[in-house]
Amino acid sequence: MTACGTPVRPEHIEAWEYGSHAPTEAQLFVLADVLWCPPTTLMGIEPRTLAEHRMARQLSVERLSQLIGMDPAGYQAAESARQWSGDYRQTKALVEALGLSLRKLIGVMGRDEELSGHLRAAIEGRWKAHVAPVVEITTLNKTRVSDALRTMHGEFAEFSERYMGHLVARNADSRLKEIAAERSAYLRRLVDHFWELIGEAGEAPPFNTVTTH
Repeated sequence: MTACGTPVRPEHIEAWEYGSHAPTEAQLFVLADVLWCPPTTLMGIEPRTLAEHRMARQLSVERLSQLIGMDPAGYQAAESARQWSGDYRQTKALVEALGLSLRKLIGVMGRDEELSGHLRAAIEGRWKAHVAPVVEITTLNKTRVSDALRTMHGEFAEFSERYMGHLVARNADSRLKEIAAERSAYLRRLVDHFWELIGEAGEAPPFNTVTTH
């Protein structure tokens, strides 16, 4: 590490090994180079947050801010708040620098919960009213989002129809409980199912399918 321009004392390395102290970002990046491994191996995590994705790419706040054309203080604030509010150009540069897919970008931007709320409202009510908000969140085109919401709305409606049918027919409570359990499981997987319906576009870098902004 000293030869790489980041000198450290042996006791510091020992503290890292025992987990009593953590290296700084700069030390982590050099350590990864010295050990010929990605930073995520040393971090022991799968990147989830904006900061973790940046560190996985061995980018400092200053360097990434330069790449995306944002003031370092503004970018640091986004990391701290775990919310992304950059403009279109900055967002495009961000995902290119971090190698994110569209689906991962939504999570990193801290908008999964917002997306889930619109999906829940769409399947329980008028799905067309939620097309525009979902398009804004995901950057997908309107047709792709409309197809997914229409499908999900129809699937969810089937649960109610089946439940009412068994209720009117006075079928066993066990069957009613099965349908209710299926409905609950469907709701838990709402966001995952949305991306399954979206298909490859969700796993690709964003902006390939954008039609409006």
